[in-house]
Amino acid sequence: MADEERLARAALTRVLEPGDEAGGQWLRSYGASGLIQRLKEGGELFPRVTSARREGLRGRAVAARPERDLEQARAARARFVCPGDPEWPAQLDDLGHARPIGLWIRGQASLRLWALRSVAVVGSRACTEYGAQMAARLGAGLAERGWVVVSGGAYGVDGAGHRGVLGAGGATVAVLASGVDVPYPRGHHRLLDRIAEQGLLVGELPPGDHPTAYRFIQRNRVIAALTRGTVVVEAACRSGALVTARRAQSLGRHTIGVPGPATSGLSDGVHQLLRGEGVLVTSAAEVVELVGAIGDLAPERRGPVVPRDLLGPQAARVLAVLPATGALTVRDIAHGAATTPDDAVGSLYELQSLGFVERHGDGWQLTRQTTQTVFSSNERW
Repeated sequence: MADEERLARAALTRVLEPGDEAGGQWLRSYGASGLIQRLKEGGELFPRVTSARREGLRGRAVAARPERDLEQARAARARFVCPGDPEWPAQLDDLGHARPIGLWIRGQASLRLWALRSVAVVGSRACTEYGAQMAARLGAGLAERGWVVVSGGAYGVDGAGHRGVLGAGGATVAVLASGVDVPYPRGHHRLLDRIAEQGLLVGELPPGDHPTAYRFIQRNRVIAALTRGTVVVEAACRSGALVTARRAQSLGRHTIGVPGPATSGLSDGVHQLLRGEGVLVTSAAEVVELVGAIGDLAPERRGPVVPRDLLGPQAARVLAVLPATGALTVRDIAHGAATTPDDAVGSLYELQSLGFVERHGDGWQLTRQTTQTVFSSNERW
């Protein structure tokens, strides 16, 4: 991209708010250089633009100092990446007119390469211990499987997910609603610095700019578009994490939720998501099964295998006939198992060799160990 166009885009990050679709249309019509010039002139250039907004945009355009912003970014070891650059993630183009004008990035890795194999993990800021534990486990598990975890660097689920990745030595990206040199929230100053060293800090706002409520909401669209899927861990019905999930869904990405207690208001939003098109997961392996390549299957979940699970159908039926106390004759056992006496005898000798039953005269009964095992876990039968 020509230096003039790059400077104009850097200037526009100070003029247009993130996600401004009207601004995106103007940018496509006039180009960055043409648009910044028209904004500075402040004339009747755009239909349906009020004079108040036109004057506000003009004031921002005149005050923009892109050279200073780029110099400040270099001082913070950050860079400005524009559409068309080798590092630009092409999936952001799915946002259409709401596509970022450019991205300010702090960190050494290539955002484009990392975004190709990434998953968003988002959720409540005021999460429970369960939510923080699940986010950290997902983050670590995804990192161990070679996936990049993208989140917003906030308190609660975001921070827990980032820490889980960092603890596993993995790759993580924090998408900020402020300049990448502005630690927000301030309590995450050290965490964000560590992410910048081991991962990437990404933002649409120029250096020194601060977040607003609107910018947090718009930040979520970038998280959704960058990744193959969004996992929501604990979210109330009005949580911003659900905004990310719904945006991911509208972009054709996977929408995923981690269930919580049915009585927890912090999980109401997740459960609402799961009742729709969201997919329930409880582990990183299940997330990878959804977003990964064909064959990346999560291990089948099943209870512990006990010796009686390995019995053949007839031997299992014979074993089930024997009561907790007392002995039965071969004829009674064969009748109860719906088999012949000869087949019943064969199964009984097999069960005896395995330690399940013992013979007393003409009768057969369970061994003491089998009685304790079978009838102490009666719910399995």
